[in-house]
Amino acid sequence: IGAMVDAAIVMIENLHRKIETTPLTRENRWKVVADATVEVGPALFFSLLIITLSFVPVFALEAQEGRMFKPLAFTKTYAMAAAAILSITLVPVLMGWFIRGRHIIPEHRNPVSRVFIWLYRPLLGGVVRHPVLMIAAALALTVATVYPLSKLGTEFMPELDEGDILYMPSLFPAVSIGKAGEILQQTDRLIRTLPEVATVYGKIGRAETATDPAPLTMVETTVRLKPRDEWRPGMTMQGIRDELDRIVQIPGVTNVWIMPIKNRLDMLATGVKTPVGIKVAGPDLDRIGQLSAAIEQAVKAVPGTASAYAERTVGARYLDVDIDRRAAARHGLSIADVQDVVRSAIGGIRVSETVEGRERYPINIRYPHDDRSSIEAIRDLPMVTPSGAHIALGDVATIAVVDGPGMIRSENARLNGWIYVDIAGRDLGSYVAEARRVVAEQVALPPGYSVAWSGQFEYLERAEKRLGMIVPITVLLIIVLLFMAFGRAVDVATIVGTLPVALSGGFWLLWMLDYDLSVAVVVGFIALAGVAVETAIIMQVYLNIALDKRRRMAADEGRAVTMADVHDAVTDGALLRLRPKIMTVATIFAGLLPIMYGTGTGSEVMRRVAAPMVGGMATATLLTLFVIPAVFVLVNRLDAVRNPTSLPSTTGAAAHGQPAE
Repeated sequence: IGAMVDAAIVMIENLHRKIETTPLTRENRWKVVADATVEVGPALFFSLLIITLSFVPVFALEAQEGRMFKPLAFTKTYAMAAAAILSITLVPVLMGWFIRGRHIIPEHRNPVSRVFIWLYRPLLGGVVRHPVLMIAAALALTVATVYPLSKLGTEFMPELDEGDILYMPSLFPAVSIGKAGEILQQTDRLIRTLPEVATVYGKIGRAETATDPAPLTMVETTVRLKPRDEWRPGMTMQGIRDELDRIVQIPGVTNVWIMPIKNRLDMLATGVKTPVGIKVAGPDLDRIGQLSAAIEQAVKAVPGTASAYAERTVGARYLDVDIDRRAAARHGLSIADVQDVVRSAIGGIRVSETVEGRERYPINIRYPHDDRSSIEAIRDLPMVTPSGAHIALGDVATIAVVDGPGMIRSENARLNGWIYVDIAGRDLGSYVAEARRVVAEQVALPPGYSVAWSGQFEYLERAEKRLGMIVPITVLLIIVLLFMAFGRAVDVATIVGTLPVALSGGFWLLWMLDYDLSVAVVVGFIALAGVAVETAIIMQVYLNIALDKRRRMAADEGRAVTMADVHDAVTDGALLRLRPKIMTVATIFAGLLPIMYGTGTGSEVMRRVAAPMVGGMATATLLTLFVIPAVFVLVNRLDAVRNPTSLPSTTGAAAHGQPAE
């Protein structure tokens, strides 16, 4: 909203300044409005067009990040495109209709403007006299940004507070159904002891559907929390997770605490339930299991590891019934006959169905527990041959318990073993960088085996690669638009070269708020860059107009243009920009501060979009009011004194006509 109304603010302020020296009458109304519009209209149009173009990288985002930020990009692009068109079409007409000029208070009589001019004029005078010092200070501020930038971590997206927690520990593959149910009950009881917990619902195993390939070792417990006003004083979501992690400590159980919706999205996209997943691929499951266990031990030593669990590709226990075909044939039994006995005696067989009102229940029968609870009992299961003889199952089959994979994973036609890594107290990017280094140093991969890093880090890499391709192209297009606006490479270089000063404030605020760099932060910097370029364009236009006026005055007086004329032009032009700049910054801050102090689901992402703009607008104001004038003075000083008899326009397509007095 602040950026959209900026064009109208600048135009109306420029018309007010015209009216201060040329009172409106019925005869000159539209001429004065046209002069004010022509003076700043082209610059405003190009600046709003640049803001519109600056959001092109957001449209290049894919998958989860694209679905999250493309609606924002579409909204801002359409709004800014409409604002650019309306700024040169509808706004001038509305100014002519509604601004009568009867109660316009001159700037020198406005108490607020007088205070700001009183503060700004001496500072601007120092900048004009010592531009090199100002540029050096701006350069020092930009270079100093290296410090907060080095302290910022990287993450894909800030974690949303969904109000509830999902507990997803992993058990070892050899666990029995009875023991798994016992562990589920124990963890549910422990979680319920926390005062902030309202209800606990646990699930273990999988449904009879291919869409839920969860092994018996995967626990999914949804923890619903009470409303925040019922929490203990000072308790936070992170505090609840830390306390739950301390309470729920069961041998053989690796804790993972995650947000429910976020977990579903991650599982659908990559299959990994933790922020970081490590996928070991190769031809042999036993070797994959050994490598996974070695990687698990290596990453546990990396600072920031909350938990690490490697899936046991082998280690599940299976009852193996190897039928002796010759022995079965001697007794007149087929393979199917023996398998039917095993199926009905151990697994059970459905024989009928009972109807209880509107409900139907299957009837399943199998041998008593004592007759199938051990290998010896299973060997002694009775069978009847076609001849009527009674034999034991062990007479026609070898029965033993063997090890095997709990679940076979494959990806890209290769066997896989996965390691789930949960992190705490550290950013995602630096953690994965160190973990990669540690794994490369401590785990030697045999030929034919590979390691891939997945989870949220996979999203982060994808977004970085995409933005790395699109952002340079967008910057090049913005430079082309700037050259179309000014027609001079010097003005374009001034705006583009001083842009890092505006961006530095965003990095400092991120560091003070302890935010990591993420896709949301990048979107905020993209928006900041567009607004900073816009304000720099307007300041450059005002300075060029003021200098053109001084050139004409020097030509009329038959003398050469001196540096004193340049200094006066900078003072006049910068002071003209003060009032609209203050109003622009005020409107942008008014639009951003509610986002910074907002709460609720989604506020974590929006605060990171707004933070770069809030911090950057402070340094963008410094850029507009001080750095651009200093560079302007220095450029003209290095350009020496220009020929006063030839008056080439310094404003190009951005502004024409007479300057406002």
